[in-house]
Amino acid sequence: MKRLLENIKIAFQALFLNKLRSFLTMLGIIIGVGSVVAMFSIGAGAQQSVIQSVQSIGSNLIIITPGNPEEENYMGAQLAFGTQQAELTIDDLRAIEREATLITEVAPVIFSSSVASYLNKSTQSTVFASTENGREIYNMKIEKGNFYSKSDVSNALNVAVIGQTVIKNLFRKTDPIGKIIKLDGKNFKVIGTLESKGTDTLGNDQDDFISVPVTTAQNKLYGLNSYNMILAQSVSEKDIDAATEEIKSILRRHRNIRFGEKEDFIVQNQTQMLDVISIITGIFTVVIAGIASISLLVGGIGIMNIMLVSVTERTREIGIRKAIGAKNRDILIQFLVESTVLSVTGGIFGILFAVLISGILSRYTFLETSITVFPIIIAFSFSTVIGLFFGIYPAMRAARLNPIDALRYE
Repeated sequence: MKRLLENIKIAFQALFLNKLRSFLTMLGIIIGVGSVVAMFSIGAGAQQSVIQSVQSIGSNLIIITPGNPEEENYMGAQLAFGTQQAELTIDDLRAIEREATLITEVAPVIFSSSVASYLNKSTQSTVFASTENGREIYNMKIEKGNFYSKSDVSNALNVAVIGQTVIKNLFRKTDPIGKIIKLDGKNFKVIGTLESKGTDTLGNDQDDFISVPVTTAQNKLYGLNSYNMILAQSVSEKDIDAATEEIKSILRRHRNIRFGEKEDFIVQNQTQMLDVISIITGIFTVVIAGIASISLLVGGIGIMNIMLVSVTERTREIGIRKAIGAKNRDILIQFLVESTVLSVTGGIFGILFAVLISGILSRYTFLETSITVFPIIIAFSFSTVIGLFFGIYPAMRAARLNPIDALRYE
């Protein structure tokens, strides 16, 4: 142990003798370790953010959309891609309401975009059209005023509930309750405001949001007889998969889809969506981190290069050490320790660099980051192995020097 500590001391002395060269040599390791840890932190943060966004939409959520699902097995997950040939109608909604036993709420939804204006101000906003059940299913919290009622939906009244970004863009500090806004030129009375949700993981503003009765959207805004989707809420989290299968069975029977025929609708629940999200973000993170780890390989080559230069520069020192009794093993260990110290020091600075980058991204961008112990251990271990691996050849070359030839070297 004493000899190892002495070798480490000598290694640090060699580093400080050539500070700039040592820093430039470590730069590849610093960038490599920093990039790997930062990419893992961004991936973990993105995964957590997406999961929170999905969960914030509503608990035990089941989403029914039109289309022909073409299931592709991707790392064990079923990813559904739909066409827009089929439609979801009020008959489908009524069938689910009438026959489903494992859901508590069901609501039709039309997602679109419209120009909202008030006096001389206007803004492009997302329109969420649904029934009175949509508020609970989609987890919309009222800040002020009221959500539209069953009567409002039945009578297709021109009423609206607006998000905080819409308030900021159109009303500034004016109280919007009771004011008349225009949606695509049609008058709507603001009856409520929504609590802020902020931005999602992709940077989309979840407060740039206007909700109106689905019947009003169908008859007065968009001229539709169908829905973009139907949302349902299972009775409990443990029943969500059973509720999903129950809805599939109801819709297949209602839409006269025979055994063996492909469905013309897609039913997904939160659990399935979160599984897919976890797999996609995990693969993305590993691929990006793998690309970033190339910097570690470049850093290792840099360490080998500088250690070979060091062997050449210290040939006489090696000869003197051998002349006074140092064995080949002692020289080998000395240079291995030096290369390892170089890479480990670079790894430590790389981790600090990753923490700095992650903090900056989290504070000044919409990206969420989450630094965990696992990528730090992996990157640090890899940098140590890099130092040992790329230090072996220069160390062996130093150990094999003939002491007489080394003493003669100038």
